[in-house]
Amino acid sequence: MSGREDLPSTLRRSPEKAQRTWEKTHDSAVETYGEGERSHRTAFAAVKHEFEKVGDHWEPKGRKGPSDQQAAGGGPERRAPTAGGVDANATKDHLMSVARKLDVPGRSSMTKPELVKAIEKANDRATRKARGD
Repeated sequence: MSGREDLPSTLRRSPEKAQRTWEKTHDSAVETYGEGERSHRTAFAAVKHEFEKVGDHWEPKGRKGPSDQQAAGGGPERRAPTAGGVDANATKDHLMSVARKLDVPGRSSMTKPELVKAIEKANDRATRKARGD
């Protein structure tokens, strides 16, 4: 299945560049690894280097690079926590602005790791709502 046909719903609501990044990486990964979870993880890793998940879609990050510990190290042998598309390497100020955009309650008293978790939960809720779950 081509990347366009397999495009996740969060990317369908995202900028064209994010969609192209997913498609190109997914199709290349399918040639290398075959269809399946590994190809999807590879495509998401590429998206996460330039985009962050905000609510039910992906938005360009202010800087390119890994978004969390897993994206920084990667590889199938090394498993590290992932932040579900939240740019955990962003500044606390940036995370506060994303939390404000998502109307995360209690954000002003949260630590950076708490903000990452709260944004991840808000993103999951927004995605479920957009999908009609």
